[in-house]
Amino acid sequence: MRFIAVLLIAFTAAACVHRIDIQQGNYVTQDLVDRLKVGMTKAEVKGLLGTPLLSDAFHADRWDYYFSNVAGRRSKEEAKLSVFFKEEKVVSFAGGGRPAGESPARSPSETPRPQLPGPGKQ
Repeated sequence: MRFIAVLLIAFTAAACVHRIDIQQGNYVTQDLVDRLKVGMTKAEVKGLLGTPLLSDAFHADRWDYYFSNVAGRRSKEEAKLSVFFKEEKVVSFAGGGRPAGESPARSPSETPRPQLPGPGKQ
């Protein structure tokens, strides 16, 4: 009887395991993709979108921005954007970004702090 109770408790505890969020890649929003224009230089693209996640030595004229977020047990969210260059300038791009809004993972410095009343203010 004790053995069955221990097994039941063990299975119940195993079902309650917390799954962490796994976020990888560049968080590129659609409003940033909308600002991307044909003719921009590599430096301008890097300033706008950040360093690409994938930059292949064999295909130096293609930058790939990829974002993946698996939040606990929920489904996977993805966004892919490929930027193609010729002679150091954007000639085309394919894919899209995430909807504009709050990033799924925020650093502590980006977390809003509550406003406390100053001296003499109540």
